[in-house]
Amino acid sequence: MNENNTFEYNYSADKAKEVEAIRRKYENPEEDKFEQLKALDRQAERRGQIYSMAIGIIGTLIFGIGMSMALVGEVLFLIPGIIIGIIGMAVLGAAYPIYKKVTKADRDKVAAKVLELADQIQ
Repeated sequence: MNENNTFEYNYSADKAKEVEAIRRKYENPEEDKFEQLKALDRQAERRGQIYSMAIGIIGTLIFGIGMSMALVGEVLFLIPGIIIGIIGMAVLGAAYPIYKKVTKADRDKVAAKVLELADQIQ
């Protein structure tokens, strides 16, 4: 047979996945409406999560300081330690309502765009 009439084909699933990943980097992000919808949903929750995490950490530290003071064993630190611990618990208790309030406000800001994208996808 003539060598010019040969056909050679190499296919690799790993290469195809890598090529597709590279291709997605250079595509116009405006085209994928589902990804835009997921990004808007994450954006609506992100600020509330950051605020509640910060408040939760601060409340935990305050509670820990109060607990440490109360456990020192001296009467001088017992009452202030209990008071500081209660303040820390109150700050901890405020973390979730603040998360809900901030997240609701952010969801209200992006609601029209999310609903528009959801209608376009369906």
